[in-house]
Amino acid sequence: MERVVIALALVAVAVVVAVVLQRRRPDAPTQPAYTVPAQIDRDDFPSPGVPWLVAVFSSATCDSCAGVLARAEPLQSDAVVVADVEVGAQGDIHRRYRIDAVPTTIVADAAGVVQASFVGPVTATDLWAAVAEAREPGSTPDACDHGQPA
Repeated sequence: MERVVIALALVAVAVVVAVVLQRRRPDAPTQPAYTVPAQIDRDDFPSPGVPWLVAVFSSATCDSCAGVLARAEPLQSDAVVVADVEVGAQGDIHRRYRIDAVPTTIVADAAGVVQASFVGPVTATDLWAAVAEAREPGSTPDACDHGQPA
């Protein structure tokens, strides 16, 4: 019986020490949250009459931006316009939509509703699947992650 009491006392001390150490641990630093517009004015972008827009918000000094733009350009068609919105040339558009990270890529419909978005580099597979899914819902497997809905 005496051993059981000693074991319980040691467990209680261990729990108290663990609680004290956990409370002394600092909180994790806050992580930046980048905003993506949910709605855009299609007149701010080239070819507003084209049904779909893929806009890549970029910077001339950003290597990954060039890669995202290169992956987006093959999507250009009669139904999809691809726009490079470079901050040096179109900083007013970046400010208007509060774009604070590049590359930021959006897929918007004819009404300007953002159907998918990506902050940071995106693969061709994910971008092309997001455009396909936006244009024809249900055209891609449900298990795929195609960016953030608006």
